[in-house]
Amino acid sequence: MLNLGVLASGRGSNFQAIIDAVERGVLPAKIKVLVTDNSNAYAIERAKRAGIPWHYFDPKGFKSKEEYEKEIVKTLLSYDVDMVCLAGYMRLIGKPLLSSFPMRIINIHPALLPAFPGLHAQKQALDYGVKIAGCTVHFVDEGMDTGPIILQAAVPVYDDDSEESLSERILEQEHRILVEALKLLSENRLLVEGRRVKILPDRGEEHGK
Repeated sequence: MLNLGVLASGRGSNFQAIIDAVERGVLPAKIKVLVTDNSNAYAIERAKRAGIPWHYFDPKGFKSKEEYEKEIVKTLLSYDVDMVCLAGYMRLIGKPLLSSFPMRIINIHPALLPAFPGLHAQKQALDYGVKIAGCTVHFVDEGMDTGPIILQAAVPVYDDDSEESLSERILEQEHRILVEALKLLSENRLLVEGRRVKILPDRGEEHGK
């Protein structure tokens, strides 16, 4: 079972998808704590409703990004977190978090990486004129949306799509593959070889269980 720490900056719909999956028994994990950099994040309300501890840290209240992240690490470790999920966390991850949770931080991004990293990925996709958009779950490294890819889902782009309509359809797939990736992690079924992430077979299925 994963002891999960979630970092979020906004409304937290992916955070809610994780909460729902845990409550349904689909995801063998315990959400130990929510950490946010936004005191107005709706994710806080979701944590309160689910009885999940939460902590708000104002990055401006620290001398440096390193000091800010060290406080986050201290908090995560105090809750025995062993896996960190970025669910709409709008900051680049630095050395304190990466070194404390090596290849134990994952992120969900609303584009088919390596296309359209960074902010407003859906608008980037529309402006470029792609016919297929989507989302990606990946391990986090020091770059912006550059870590090894775990899962992806494709979403068609329609001629009359707006940024909002495309975002909503992509979000449905974000919820699905984020939970799926966490489940694979909980089952130790991911093998990272360089940039490639291999999904190992389910032993129960192999033996017909």
